[in-house]
Amino acid sequence: MRRQETHRHTPRSESTAHRRLALVLRLILTVSVVLSLLLGQWLTAAATAGITLLTFLPILLKRRWGIHIPPEFDILAIVFVFASLFLGEVRGYYTRFWWWDAVLHAGSGFLLGILGFLLVYVINQKDLGDLGLRPSFVALFAFAFSVALGALWEIFEFSMDQIFGLNMQKSGLVDTMWDLIVDTIGAAVIAILGYGYLRTSEVDSFLERWIERFLRENRRS
Repeated sequence: MRRQETHRHTPRSESTAHRRLALVLRLILTVSVVLSLLLGQWLTAAATAGITLLTFLPILLKRRWGIHIPPEFDILAIVFVFASLFLGEVRGYYTRFWWWDAVLHAGSGFLLGILGFLLVYVINQKDLGDLGLRPSFVALFAFAFSVALGALWEIFEFSMDQIFGLNMQKSGLVDTMWDLIVDTIGAAVIAILGYGYLRTSEVDSFLERWIERFLRENRRS
């Protein structure tokens, strides 16, 4: 009985911690917007304001479509947006730390791969096990979805550099290719883990626990 009670209260305490961390990150972004406006850095202020709005996307999904995002995935997405767009682009971490870009592109491969798995569920609004789809197909879809969005992001970076004279691609073709390679590796790792979960229905890793929790909390009657 004591063990079951501990298990019941752990997710709530974790959810509270995730909400507090998300609040801190949003406060940092908000303060940055205000300081940029006071300093007359209009482009930085606009970019940071847009980044701040992106962090509220999970809340929009829940209120508009009733999709419950696990707090772990929610805070991971917010941290990724904060690290890639705010620290990376606005604060120049991509040029200050050579490894920053590689780490974040690997993270994007993970996140987009997970999103690919969850997207199959959201579109069909039922358990993955009831879709009649082979686990190999679902894993392949998640992999292709992640790599495709990674490629679209590289097109976006190229377009911004060409149209507005920015330097999002850094070293050009070399940067683009390494980004795509790292994206692909991250997507492949998630596809393999997700495939293992769908084949065995066993919850052995943090990723599989997130998928299982998402399916449980968004199960339609």
